[in-house]
Amino acid sequence: MATLAPSYQLQPARVRAEFVRLLPISLFVVAFGAAFGLAAVQAGLAPWQALLMSTSVFAGASQFAALDMWGATVAVVPLMAVVFAINSRHLLMGASLYPMLKDLPVGQRYGILLVLTDANWAVAAQDYQNGQRNLEVILGGGLVLWLAWLAGTLLGVHFGGLLENPEALGLDMVLGCFLLAMALGGKKSPRVLVAWAVSATAAMAAYWWLPPHTHVVVGALAGGVVGYFWLEHKPA
Repeated sequence: MATLAPSYQLQPARVRAEFVRLLPISLFVVAFGAAFGLAAVQAGLAPWQALLMSTSVFAGASQFAALDMWGATVAVVPLMAVVFAINSRHLLMGASLYPMLKDLPVGQRYGILLVLTDANWAVAAQDYQNGQRNLEVILGGGLVLWLAWLAGTLLGVHFGGLLENPEALGLDMVLGCFLLAMALGGKKSPRVLVAWAVSATAAMAAYWWLPPHTHVVVGALAGGVVGYFWLEHKPA
């Protein structure tokens, strides 16, 4: 029995366009990369170790959490558990992209997920909701964000004192506002609005009463349950 060829082909021109599209948001990433670089050096990491962590891990919240647990001896298992808990939202993000990812060759499918972030996932999810398949933003947008994170880390380990508190400039709100804009730009059917409301309520409750970092996953699962049981009727 013949194997069907993948039906989605990444277009280099669109990858470059999405690289440029997410370039503005990458400036925010540089600022927080610098904050991480400074914190890493203060925690005792050598500059090359901080840069290696940013290159291979590329997960801001997890890297900051790792620094909190860093010391002369590192408890590896608890560290792995914390990092997994923080990044567990990527399980849901990847699952939401599966209708597109399954049409890619296996190597490309898992390769582009290495640069999956909240920002490029939000753009891809919104485009898919509006009827457009856009995995190029995962690759192109992810690459510009990854390079920005590396550049920020490099600046931080050498010149971190210039921007050691990005929250003081309100830069911690940039990504939140960007994701909110993506959400508001999508469909606004009763089903979607109810899912957002349930998700927000569950996330806030988890933020107040459950362990740290679980609110993201709880909110996503709550909204997903609404979508699973409230199916839209498609025209014949």
